[in-house]
Amino acid sequence: MTNGLRELRTAREWSQERLVREIESYALRHTLTVASRASLHVYVSEWENSRRPISERYARILRSLFGVTDAELLGSSGLAIQPPSAEGYEELVNRIDSARNVSLTLVKTFMDQTELLRTMDRQMGATTLVDQMTGHLTRLEDALTFAVLPETRRPVALALAGAATLAAWQALDVGAVERAWRHYELGKRAAQEAEEPMYLAHATAEQAYVLCDAGRGSLAVDLVRDAQRAGGSKLSPRLRAWLYAAEAELCAKAGLPDACRRALDKAMACLPEGEEARDPDMLSIFLNAGHLARWRGNALALIGDGGAVSNLYDALEAADPTFVRATSGLRCDLAQAHLARGEYDQARENVVQARLLANRTGSVRHRRRIEQITQQL
Repeated sequence: MTNGLRELRTAREWSQERLVREIESYALRHTLTVASRASLHVYVSEWENSRRPISERYARILRSLFGVTDAELLGSSGLAIQPPSAEGYEELVNRIDSARNVSLTLVKTFMDQTELLRTMDRQMGATTLVDQMTGHLTRLEDALTFAVLPETRRPVALALAGAATLAAWQALDVGAVERAWRHYELGKRAAQEAEEPMYLAHATAEQAYVLCDAGRGSLAVDLVRDAQRAGGSKLSPRLRAWLYAAEAELCAKAGLPDACRRALDKAMACLPEGEEARDPDMLSIFLNAGHLARWRGNALALIGDGGAVSNLYDALEAADPTFVRATSGLRCDLAQAHLARGEYDQARENVVQARLLANRTGSVRHRRRIEQITQQL
């Protein structure tokens, strides 16, 4: 007897591990719930050896992945599609019981994992973290999907909001714009359920960058301003300064120089004093005077202001060397600023440095910008 699933998989030269990852990826894109990775490995083996019928939920996913009919999926193995039955309640109840046992300690573990992935991302780039980030999101989504009561759901939703927003920025960095958009939507929904306006404002503002990169600058400006309004009085001073700095950059890219300068002034006025960069209420926000000097220089360079160069070199001197991707962006900003002043040698020198750093992190977004600057040299 042949097995259609095994034949389809081997025809694609996919391992069982690859098939499991494809199932997880499909489920993530279509907001579906699937079993854990360990369980999926067992399922795939049992499906291929005719020891477990394929439920209709998984059959739909497999048909879409391979572009086949049920007959082609099943081959001549005699393996049947399992219709929905009362037995599904046992699995559902088991998962609900597991979710009920999610404690604050486990939520802290989830958030610690997000923090580790954030640290790895800023030093190594996002390209090597796709599988880890996908698995992390899947576990958080499972925990939230099967949690019943609000006191359990809200902490998990908060952890998911932070992780989804990080995953979205990583996806944008590697050029996966649709995935980035979907992750931002997931982050916004999770922030709403967690009743955390700061997380909602942050996810919304970062999502504006997807619109900006897609050539919808005016809409991006509207969205970041909406994020500010939505946060209202609940925003911390550092996050409010971050939002104004983001508005300034987006205004610069949209060709709104006066609005850009006004937003920069507001950011300076909101930023807390001191060297501390991290917002204790919003761990994904890093912003102090040095960071803001870089952001200011970037925005001024985009609108052709000659004062950008000094701001950017101040920011470069103060830059944290572990922020590799941010430093690559800073070198791009400097190249852009020198180019605006007709200083081509200095622009080329910074482009070279930016390219080296972008190659280390695999940033598609920065590489695209480097190529755009290079074409002007």
